[in-house]
Amino acid sequence: MEFEATAKSAAYRRRGVPVMRGRYRRCASQQGNALWFLIMLGLADSRCGDLVERLLLWQWPDGGWNCDKNPAADTSSFCETLLPMKGLAAYSATDAAAAAARRAAQVLLARRLAYRVSTGTLMHPEFAKLHYPLYWHYDVLGGLKGLAGLGLLGDERCTDALDLLESLRLADGWPAHARYYRVSASIALHHDSVDWGGTSTRRANPWVTADALAVLRAAGRLRL
Repeated sequence: MEFEATAKSAAYRRRGVPVMRGRYRRCASQQGNALWFLIMLGLADSRCGDLVERLLLWQWPDGGWNCDKNPAADTSSFCETLLPMKGLAAYSATDAAAAAARRAAQVLLARRLAYRVSTGTLMHPEFAKLHYPLYWHYDVLGGLKGLAGLGLLGDERCTDALDLLESLRLADGWPAHARYYRVSASIALHHDSVDWGGTSTRRANPWVTADALAVLRAAGRLRL
């Protein structure tokens, strides 16, 4: 259910996806994540086409997605673009999905995966840290993994992110600098029943290390 809204307050008054100044304001990471996992787990069926159809409809002119309900917001969000990009890249039923995924990749590549176009400075401190699991958030390793799935790590605009990833290597691998969960048996926001290797600035996290090695191998930079 989509509806027109002219103000932020109006966007919250109705159930559905508000359209503001021609842009659909939707947390498309949800549909993108569902699409990607269904395909990766071998559970995809014809209903995945409905997810793809909505993602294509909601895609912003710059190639990504955003749920920002500020009417003036006109630039896609990294957090809302990464997972739809991965889901569409994994979906092989239509050329339109593949083209949309490559358009989404330009949102990341135009900013060298973490840096502002206007100033060249880091967009957010968390983008230069490593996390596992990433959930719906974003960091340079997550961005590199997404672009690896599209075969785009050879693009020169990945160079700075790859250099940053290599610079974060410890003697025994790569660390998880921070995490987006707390270990708990209860079901609640930001709770997870699994301790995914913990965080540290001095010891490697095995999950982050495996991802970093896979990315560097795909980029032709693996040095063991």
